[in-house]
Amino acid sequence: MTTLSRPPADPSAPRPRGMQAFRLWLLFGLQDSKGTHLGPGVAASSHGKVHPWWQVMCLTGVDYFSTLGYQPAIAALAAGVVSPVATMVLVAVTLLGALPVYRRVAVESHHGEGSIAMLERLLPSWGGKLLVLVLLGFAATDFMITMTLSAADATAHLIENPVVPDWLHGQNVLVTLFLLALLGAVFLRGFKEAIAVAVVLVVLYLGLNAVVVGASLVQISTQPVVVGDWWATLLTSHGDPLMAVAVALIVFPKLALGLSGFETGVAVMPQVRGDENDTEEHPAGRIKGTRRMLTGAAAIMSGFLIATSFITVVLIPEQEFQPGGQANGRALAYLAHEYLGVGFGSIYDISTIAILWFAGASAMAGLLNLVPRYLPRYGMAPGWARAVRPLVLVFTLVSFLITYLFDADVDAQGGAYATGVLVLMTSAAVAVTLSAQRGGHRGRALGFGAIALVFTYTTIANVFERPEGTRIAGVFVLGTIVISLLSRVGRSFELHATRVHLDQQALEFMSSTLEGPIAIIAHEPLRKSAEAYRHKLASAIDVSHLPVEHEPLFLEVIVDDSSDFETELFVRGVTRHGYNVLEVHGPVVPNTIASVLLHIRDVTGLMPHIYFRWTEGNPITNLLRFLFLGEGEIATVTREVLREAVPDVTRRPWVHVG
Repeated sequence: MTTLSRPPADPSAPRPRGMQAFRLWLLFGLQDSKGTHLGPGVAASSHGKVHPWWQVMCLTGVDYFSTLGYQPAIAALAAGVVSPVATMVLVAVTLLGALPVYRRVAVESHHGEGSIAMLERLLPSWGGKLLVLVLLGFAATDFMITMTLSAADATAHLIENPVVPDWLHGQNVLVTLFLLALLGAVFLRGFKEAIAVAVVLVVLYLGLNAVVVGASLVQISTQPVVVGDWWATLLTSHGDPLMAVAVALIVFPKLALGLSGFETGVAVMPQVRGDENDTEEHPAGRIKGTRRMLTGAAAIMSGFLIATSFITVVLIPEQEFQPGGQANGRALAYLAHEYLGVGFGSIYDISTIAILWFAGASAMAGLLNLVPRYLPRYGMAPGWARAVRPLVLVFTLVSFLITYLFDADVDAQGGAYATGVLVLMTSAAVAVTLSAQRGGHRGRALGFGAIALVFTYTTIANVFERPEGTRIAGVFVLGTIVISLLSRVGRSFELHATRVHLDQQALEFMSSTLEGPIAIIAHEPLRKSAEAYRHKLASAIDVSHLPVEHEPLFLEVIVDDSSDFETELFVRGVTRHGYNVLEVHGPVVPNTIASVLLHIRDVTGLMPHIYFRWTEGNPITNLLRFLFLGEGEIATVTREVLREAVPDVTRRPWVHVG
């Protein structure tokens, strides 16, 4: 039994009502401080339901493939006649850069943690935590803008449909808010069978896009003059093909929206069916399936990106891409209506609206996977952040605010979306580069390093081209850091231990005490001489009035990484110079001591008494040392942690200070 265990529910107890019932519903699924989080897109165990890689590809594809709904229009607006050439550069970066990087991430982070976890492992302590917070800010930018941008583009497809009533025109914000609210309602209800829905949507959507591309190519073949006009405009604008390629290399970062989906792909890895001989430590079959999933998605999307960028620029007048134009944010829908009629165009619109709306579901699942995995474990989010429903409400409200601020404008949100995507991909490239270097794989490190440089250039170019995207992402990053640090401060007096274990020797030390309190003396682990233990015991007897007849235990907390929050504690019993010592490693001294005391109380049934000496130094300095180094004013903080954990003073271990 541990101090953090909960008794089983009594089946005869009356069912909760009112606010208590609402609270139970809202916090359903809240984990009991186990230090782990799988997220809604991850199988709960090795025996959970898993799927073939191509079906999981459809789940990630609702985000990746849905960008066809707005990517061609944004590309044409950003790059003009150079859009097809710039798209080919983007495809090269995807297949030769992003794909190899994330195929490697799948090998090194096969539990669905993604590239952020790789950097967390490579950069420990507060530096690693701060880097993770920054990356989570960019990830939040990516996923939140995916939700709002996709819903806004779904609204554009709905309102621009010829059969839609006129009264809906100009109501983009209200319709987008309705779609986002509907998305939030789905997650509040539950998110089962998402893959089955995704398979239907992706197959239907890609099939309809293939029809639109085919019909457009037929139209181009019957009017070869349109290709000639495009080519002439390209040469007139840029002089020669080489100059056009040079311009494409400069402008292709504007098309970075087509790079989304890879981080979501590795996040849902545990859903991929592996081989029978897979183990959690070495899931070779799952890794192989995930790499097939990533390759298949990249190949399909690359083909569609090249084809759609060409047909849209060649067949759609330039003015239609501008704000207010019929192809703004919906280039392929424009072609579907133009060449296949209102009936097919409406079917295409419905399919596009559905997959764009469901792309928001994929992004929501990504957020629900990332936030509980990191922030509560760092102590940088409230405990309820492990539950799905409160987070759904928070993310839905944030999406409402973003939609209102951007007036549901697809183009206005593109910069922030691209910034979030590119920063995550750059961090992934850096992570696999550092990992290869530390593993001694020099050739692999050089290759991934070159890819990291390409993504770094792309990110920097995007920052200069779309500074508004950087400002928006900066707000997300700053908000993530500030809220996380405030939450960490607010949770400083909580118990940090997820579980406490006493080894056999530690239990034997306490077995001699059959009744009465267990006397424990807090001792600094750096002072291990016989004189230090003798002096500490004498001080406790003289100053803190430790009864002479009690045979005390010494408790030593060794601080490993003060940036950690939730940890599993292992208490080891050792004998030094004839004194019995309990030794434990933990991130914070007072909270670790409190957790050990409560566990001893529960295991032995006896009340522990712990004896401290006052800490010298300025109280403010000691408080800062406690917050960031895990040390400081030990006695008073230990007492406060115990007071918050155990309101009943008769059940609370005693703290003596002298």
